[in-house]
Amino acid sequence: MTNTIKPSLDTLPIEIIYRIFNNLDDFSMFCTMQNVCQRINTIMNKYYRYRTLTTLQLCNKKLSSQEIERLANALKQNKKLKTLDIGLNNIDDQGLDYLANALQQNHTLVNLSVHLNKFSSQGIASLAKSLQHNQTLTRLNLHYNDIGDEGAKYLANALQYNKTLQKLNLQRDHISDQGAYHLANALQKNQTLTTLYIAENQIGDAGAKYLADALQKNQTLTTLYIAQNHITNKGAKYFANTLQKNATLTTLSLKRNQIGDEGAYDLANALNQNKTLTTLNLKWNQITDQGAIYLAEALCQNITLIFLDIRFNNLSDDGKDQFLNIQNYNPRLRILL
Repeated sequence: MTNTIKPSLDTLPIEIIYRIFNNLDDFSMFCTMQNVCQRINTIMNKYYRYRTLTTLQLCNKKLSSQEIERLANALKQNKKLKTLDIGLNNIDDQGLDYLANALQQNHTLVNLSVHLNKFSSQGIASLAKSLQHNQTLTRLNLHYNDIGDEGAKYLANALQYNKTLQKLNLQRDHISDQGAYHLANALQKNQTLTTLYIAENQIGDAGAKYLADALQKNQTLTTLYIAQNHITNKGAKYFANTLQKNATLTTLSLKRNQIGDEGAYDLANALNQNKTLTTLNLKWNQITDQGAIYLAEALCQNITLIFLDIRFNNLSDDGKDQFLNIQNYNPRLRILL
């Protein structure tokens, strides 16, 4: 009686293994095939799909806590992945802790999006700790989570040590003036962050002052989105004062706040002196024809701004005409009315 050799991963023909790989989705290939055995590791590292997998899109995949843990374990060893999107997966504090631990060992991921999940400031504490040590991540998207002021504080502390993060999205994360205070303190010391999204939060004039004062010292931030908060003319004046001194910021969005003609006056005065701002968004505020006159007069002198959005304010046709006249002799300037 002849002995039959039972198939195993150590003896299975490579063509069959490739066929198995071909039928796996990206998540399964990324998370389940590594470390099955040494032979599979060797074959996997030469497999074209795996070698070229630099972006993993797992948004709205309803991943379980166990799957997030497997994903995190795979991240610890993977040396190819650059972008990971795991938004809209109900990731809780435990799940974010798994990912945070992985980031302390991963040396290739540069873009991480964990938007629209279910973690709180507790999970952010773990992530912030990792950011103090991680030296590769450049983009982090945390928008639409319940981070709050405490979470903003954890992130701000991390930003004082992190040397690689360039873009941070904290849109609609329940951050108020206190959270803005912590972020402002970080901006005075951080030298790498270039873009900060903090739109759709609860930041008022006090928070605007914290951030504006920080930008008088910060020399790296080029883009600030602080739209849809609670900023009035008073807050606009704080930013206007900063724009007269700051030589780095190129984009400022104050869209959907409560800025009126007084705020427009202060911003106009700033534009008379500022030499770096190229984009200003004042859409959905409370500016009338008088404010339009202030801004139009400033734009006759300013040659740096190339985009102004002032739609959905309280402008009559006469107010809009103020800007149309400017465009006749400054075709580089695009104005949305």
